[in-house]
Amino acid sequence: MRIAVAGATGNIGALTVAVLTKDGHDVVGISRSLGVDLLTGSGLDEALAGVEAVIDVTNGPAAERDAAVRFFATTTRNLLAAEEKAGVQHHVLLSIVGIADVEGNPHYAGKREQERLVGEGPVPWTIVPATQFHDFAAMVADWTEQDGVATIAPLLVQPIAPADVATILAEIATGQPRGRYVDVAGPETQDLVDMARRTNTARGRDIRLVPTWAGPFDTSMAGNVLLPAENARLAPTTFDDWLGTQGG
Repeated sequence: MRIAVAGATGNIGALTVAVLTKDGHDVVGISRSLGVDLLTGSGLDEALAGVEAVIDVTNGPAAERDAAVRFFATTTRNLLAAEEKAGVQHHVLLSIVGIADVEGNPHYAGKREQERLVGEGPVPWTIVPATQFHDFAAMVADWTEQDGVATIAPLLVQPIAPADVATILAEIATGQPRGRYVDVAGPETQDLVDMARRTNTARGRDIRLVPTWAGPFDTSMAGNVLLPAENARLAPTTFDDWLGTQGG
């Protein structure tokens, strides 16, 4: 199949491209660095020529609500319009578990708008809600770290390996549209603070972590909000397995 990956040079995008290529598919990468701008639509028509399915793993601004909603609305509208014009038969969107229950998070507001546009759009679709990735905790600590101290919310999550996400997205893209797919998650629940501590230790980083809700994640995300539903598809890679790959 000829499959396009929007956000092809990002973390999940690059892994997804690699899986699809290994499986023998003709992969088209979509990103600004590859000459395609989703915000303006420049290069999209050419990139989608002959494409049968599109996997959207793009990321956008996370700090300000209006900016996040505007980014995801613009890029999604441009992508869907170009897909309809090109005759694309399957739009696969990577989303996030639990976003419907978290009102205050700017990034989640943008993803909700993205989901709405895909669900109401002209291209047959599958939305894949995934839990946080295994590298998420250390990334959050990096956002707030100053002089060796980082604040981080004590979220309960069920993280998934980025490589497992890529494998699942590639599988889904080669099949028929499924509508809203089941939640996709890793095999075990984890505490975000402990994940950040263990990841930094494995990477040889000495950062003091201060658990707090006074940051980008508030108490609306506490408890089971970010955990997958009971019928979730569980990927095989544990956090410990992934952590073993993080040493220098």
